[in-house]
Amino acid sequence: MSRLTVRTRVHRFDADGEIAARADRLAGEEPLEIRLNGEQYAVTMRTPGQDVELIHGFLFSEAVITEAAQVRSIDFASGLDPDGRRNYNVAQVRLAPEVTTAPRPRRVYTSSACGICGTSSLDAVRQTPADAVCRHMAQSTQTGLLSPAAVLALPDRLRAEQRIFDTTGGAHAAALFRVRGRDDLELMVAREDIGRHHALDKTLGWALLKGLLPLHDVVVQVSARASFELVQKAALAGAPVLSAVSAPSALAVEVGADLGVTVIGFNRGRSCNVYTHPERLR
Repeated sequence: MSRLTVRTRVHRFDADGEIAARADRLAGEEPLEIRLNGEQYAVTMRTPGQDVELIHGFLFSEAVITEAAQVRSIDFASGLDPDGRRNYNVAQVRLAPEVTTAPRPRRVYTSSACGICGTSSLDAVRQTPADAVCRHMAQSTQTGLLSPAAVLALPDRLRAEQRIFDTTGGAHAAALFRVRGRDDLELMVAREDIGRHHALDKTLGWALLKGLLPLHDVVVQVSARASFELVQKAALAGAPVLSAVSAPSALAVEVGADLGVTVIGFNRGRSCNVYTHPERLR
């Protein structure tokens, strides 16, 4: 757990002066360099842990791969500290020969706060879902998919899975909930990361490795605001609903409307705002 959280010393103050000095823990944040077939593709900041899931989810969200089998191997042996110890911060990814789309190298570092930094244009970022995903999205448009009460319970259910946040107060989370019935949502997986987009990448990578995509009967719950890249990731994975505890952006709502995603914001236990495709709730 030492790379997930980092121990430090903190001096606590109030208006009257210092209260105490004590130990504290911070969420880990380290760079991950992703190389595709020997060429640098991206350097992104993340909380170490579930890196294989992260890489799969990240490459899927970038439309580099569409299935887990297209990643033939991931080797972390090239990431060495100056003293020769492996640091697991460089991932050599070998793609299958049939992956013919040449991915655009990221031009700058991707920070933990930004899921799209370095892409060259908005058109490159707003990936259109594949035909198969679009078909599954169409199958998910039936009315009355969810009860409002089941949706309103999701933030607390996600919060119960946030171990890193409990320790540090500094990590985002995302979870996938399978719809078993209007009032029955089963937790499939929850992941944390210092970046909200990578928390979702880890869950999507998990689902990709399990062969569960497209997620046509799944609700995505995130602990942060609903930025447009989160809505896009949900759409690419075929998930019909994305719920966030905070506000969506205007572009997130636009993308959700265009791609068939029900975008829910301000889901805080007692009420929520449904910005697009409200027919899925009854």
